[in-house]
Amino acid sequence: MEQSKIYPVLLAGGTGTRLWPVSRTSFPKQFQTFFGDKSMLQQTLQRLDGLNVAKPIVVCNEEHRFIAAEQLRQLNLLDNNIILESQGRGTAPAIALAAFEAIQQDEQAVLLVLPADHVILDNEKLKLSITQALSSVFKEKIVTFGIKPTSVETGYGYIEQGEAFLEQSFYVKSFKEKPSKELAQELIASKRYLWNSGMFMFTAKAYLQILEAVDQELYTLCKHAYANAQKDLDFKRVFDQDYSLCKDISIDHAIMEKTTQAVVIPLEVTWSDIGSWEALWSISDKDQYGNVVHGEYLAIDSKNNFVMAENSLISTIGIDNLVIVQTRDAVLIADKSRTQETKAIVKKLQEQQHPTCYEHPHVFRPWGSMLLIDKGERYKVKRISVLPGKKVAMQMHYHHAEHWIIVSGTAQVTVNDQVQLLTENQSIYIPIGVKHSIENIGKLPLDFIEVQSGSYLDDDDVVRFETEFYR
Repeated sequence: MEQSKIYPVLLAGGTGTRLWPVSRTSFPKQFQTFFGDKSMLQQTLQRLDGLNVAKPIVVCNEEHRFIAAEQLRQLNLLDNNIILESQGRGTAPAIALAAFEAIQQDEQAVLLVLPADHVILDNEKLKLSITQALSSVFKEKIVTFGIKPTSVETGYGYIEQGEAFLEQSFYVKSFKEKPSKELAQELIASKRYLWNSGMFMFTAKAYLQILEAVDQELYTLCKHAYANAQKDLDFKRVFDQDYSLCKDISIDHAIMEKTTQAVVIPLEVTWSDIGSWEALWSISDKDQYGNVVHGEYLAIDSKNNFVMAENSLISTIGIDNLVIVQTRDAVLIADKSRTQETKAIVKKLQEQQHPTCYEHPHVFRPWGSMLLIDKGERYKVKRISVLPGKKVAMQMHYHHAEHWIIVSGTAQVTVNDQVQLLTENQSIYIPIGVKHSIENIGKLPLDFIEVQSGSYLDDDDVVRFETEFYR
């Protein structure tokens, strides 16, 4: 038992509307890059380097499957280890699916449950606490990690420490939902309360046994949904007709508030759930004027701002405490102290069915990805990247033609029955109604520009002849 591997379980099902316009329904914040060159999900996994961990189990929405797969592939961690939820049902059912999956691999599996969209800056302290948690885990406890508060926060839940259980761990006495400012001040002053981090550790067997004891119906429904799941590429797809029967409930409400086996380990680290642009500013490195800058920025007499420019220069004169976020198709400008209200913008966009709250210019597929560069009347321009050895499906279009210009790599292009090789700076024209496909036969990514022109340019103008290469 002492040699059991830890199975990281990454909960990656959120939509992240509070960080719009970067985070959207089709490409939420857990898959976005805010620190360095790795996404929040990837950094969550890298935080565990040096621990005896197995390959992770990622639970995410079906819509995000190709993004998750590509980000795991980049870390060499993709190995049939993504569970797809047909719809979000809360953390308790999601963890149950992961527990059933882990037990298939290892009956003694220890699960380390982590939100995929949080930031922790003190990795060594985190890893020490994870190691310390094992002694409680091996006594069949449900361990949660509580963050020692550094400020009065009303956006977090709080955990009350009870009596000591083992060294560094305490029984959980109570939970408090997001409190008022006055109550939060009282909780912190008592020095008995910790922020609820959403991180947990336990054996898969203990979690399922406790879930069955406190909510047998939910346990049975999750077990049935997992048993009926279908394997597809690197994914295990849970069907909606099964999973939708599960109640939408968090692990806090389903397990932690009902069991007597919950313990908490206090964790003194710099931590944030990045619930707003202001929170991201607070935890980011700043220049000498207090500005956090991503992208090209020219400032005169401007301080304490958060500026993110995806593909344009942003210049400011005499501004303080603003958030300015520019993407290819939207711009947000807000008072930094009011960025919690970004979700109100998203709600209005949803009411208008505006595409910028759902769609993202960067789209992932099993063969690679597409980035929308420009579009207008009768034309659309994309930069397409095909992974080595991958192929875009044989297909044709009834309403638009395409021009392909190779930027880098080697392409094998099939147009009707004619096959030819194209390399850097070469191009080809594909008329309306002609079958075509492109394959990367090289060892490096194949990048090309696709220019579509015609009377109808929506993505449903396609007939595919090879479903295994879904575009």
